[in-house]
Amino acid sequence: MLIKVSIVEDDPATRENLLAIINRSDDLTGMETYSSAEDAIRGVPKNLPDVLLVDINLGRRSGIECVAVLKAAHPKLQMMMVTTYDDTKLIFEALRAGASGYLLKRTPAAEIVAAIKEVHEGGSPMSAQIARKVVSYFHPSRSPVSEMETLTPREHEILTLLAKGLQYKEIADHLDISTSTVRGHLHLIYGKLHVQSRTEAVLKYLGR
Repeated sequence: MLIKVSIVEDDPATRENLLAIINRSDDLTGMETYSSAEDAIRGVPKNLPDVLLVDINLGRRSGIECVAVLKAAHPKLQMMMVTTYDDTKLIFEALRAGASGYLLKRTPAAEIVAAIKEVHEGGSPMSAQIARKVVSYFHPSRSPVSEMETLTPREHEILTLLAKGLQYKEIADHLDISTSTVRGHLHLIYGKLHVQSRTEAVLKYLGR
């Protein structure tokens, strides 16, 4: 049984191109096309397709608003955005509104056909670039560890006392360790903070 596909797209050339791609497939058939969200909201319920392709920038009312209205009235209607926009905010607005897939218009014809079939079968097809944005949103890159975070608790103690103006022997007495141990810790601190002197270490500590 052929998958019935309708299109909401304000650009005539793009609309005709999508319709041609659909009708060249043995498994799809093109139905109604709409040039605005208003036309689609009025017309789609009268002749429900299996899959509705929707652009985002449609003029007065956006494709995202169109999807939200139609999804509320027809929960089983499968809709997929086909747009030039790869903005993360718009991607998530479209998905929250009820879109099941998100393709960029530059997607090759064969991939558009495959995506229509996938969304009809309950999948959520996305252009690779869009999928990466979605994954990055849920798995953000970890911020680089700051130099201060690499210090051990003991090194933090020593650096704090150093910043207060204590001398090596005073730090040793305060922490009940030897002066040579203090110097050893300072050597490690200098390396981790990439400094060469006590003054540089204290300045970096105070500027953290």
